[in-house]
Order: sequence, then structure tokens, then C-alpha cells
Amino acid sequence: MKLHYHRIVVKVGTSTLTNENGKTNLRAFDKLACVLSDIANKGYEVILVSSGAIAAGRNRLRMEKEPDSLKLKQAAAAVGQCNNMFLYDKFFNDYDKTIGQILLNAEDIEIEEKKDNLINTFDALLSLGVIPIVNENDSVSYTEIESKERLFGDNDMLSAVVAVLTRAEQLVILSDIDGLFDRDPRFHPDAKLIPVIEKIDDNVLSLAGGAGSRRGTGGMKTKLSAARLATMQGIHTTVANGSRPEALYDLIEGKQIGTTFIGQ
Repeated sequence: MKLHYHRIVVKVGTSTLTNENGKTNLRAFDKLACVLSDIANKGYEVILVSSGAIAAGRNRLRMEKEPDSLKLKQAAAAVGQCNNMFLYDKFFNDYDKTIGQILLNAEDIEIEEKKDNLINTFDALLSLGVIPIVNENDSVSYTEIESKERLFGDNDMLSAVVAVLTRAEQLVILSDIDGLFDRDPRFHPDAKLIPVIEKIDDNVLSLAGGAGSRRGTGGMKTKLSAARLATMQGIHTTVANGSRPEALYDLIEGKQIGTTFIGQ
């Protein structure tokens, strides 16, 4: 598969877009928009895959606890997606960048005609200098928020699917973790970050550990699954900490950040 040189997919998780109180982290939105706009100015085609709709909707609807039914989760997603796109539009506009929204569900990938139309839409937006912002369409699709065997399974896998679909050269997954460690750093203070992994085998998968943070659903296991899908198509995949999106400058300059999984 021939990849598009200088096309990069960046995934940002709920834990990056919210603060410790579960509220919207406005500084995170601003920093992310600034860095991605600047990278686009350097000649890169940027696609952003963004989580956080349900968390934002819960805040706007003043829900005291996480919604526990499918209909409430979908309602929160509908409200939260509006909220997040408003913020993205505001902050990207501050940096003279136009964004576009793409909401996906499993059918869009599985049906060939829809998939072709989707690819054409991405290519058209990027050719016009637009930064597409992608999320799963939670308001009509239950796969991400309910099913145990999900097509995308959190937006980590969605970002890998988008990277493969658009033939991006690079996938970057930003979260509240620094990368893959040789042991779980939550329980082992002396755990060491693994900077580069040539191949995702059983030994690597055994390092995944448990679920993600209390604000995000995707732990290292979902990130490894996403990285394996992308690297099998030749796409280099990096997992890094989303609190410093400016580290993306180092990445495009060929410097090491987080953990990089080499495209096969």
C-alpha cells in the first residue's frame, strides 16, 4: 500500500481533553489546535481523531454521574459532539485553520461504496487545506459505547482504521500515558519506557496491562491493537503523552517521543 508522504493522523483521548475534575480542559484544546495548525503550515496533511463527546455531553447536561444506559450515553454523545466541535472550530479558527467533521460507524467501513465515498471525502478536504476531525457516530451507533466486541473499540482502533483508510504515513495516539513500559508504571516506579518496538508479538502484548484511566476507556491494550493494525499496513505508530502536544514537533523532525512501533 502506497502511503501519502506527510499525511499524519493524530488521535486524542478523553483524558487529554478533560481535567482531573472531568471538566473540559480548554488549555488542552487550545494547545492541540495551535500545534496541529502549525504542523499543517509546515506542509503536512493533518487528520484529528477525537474522543470526549460523552464526557463533554455529561458536563453540559449536568449529569452527576456517568450515564449508565445506552440511550443516555447516546444523548450525551449528541450534545457533547456539538460542544467539542464548537471548541475545535473556535480554537482552530484562532490559528487560521478550517475544520470539517466526519462521523463514522461500522457500516461506513464495511460497505465498499460507502468506504470509497469516505476516502474521496477525506482526500477532498485535505486537498482544500481542511483539517478533518473524526469520531464514531455514537448517537446512532452502539458499537463503541456498549458492545464488548467492538469494530473500533475505543477511538484508538478508529484512529488506526482512519490511518489505513487514508493511507497516512504516520499515526500518533496521544493519551495520559507516556508510551509502553517494560512493567506497569502504576505499580512499579522503576518501570522503563520502551522507545522503539520493531514488531508487536506476544511478549509485547503481555506488557499491555489493564484498562485506561478513570476518564478514558482505552488502555494500552487498545493502543497495541491499533498499532498492530496500522503497522501491518506500513504505518509508523507512536503512543505519547497528550499533555505535551508540542512533542509532535520533535516527531516530525525525526526525534524520538513516547513509544514508536515501526511500520512493517
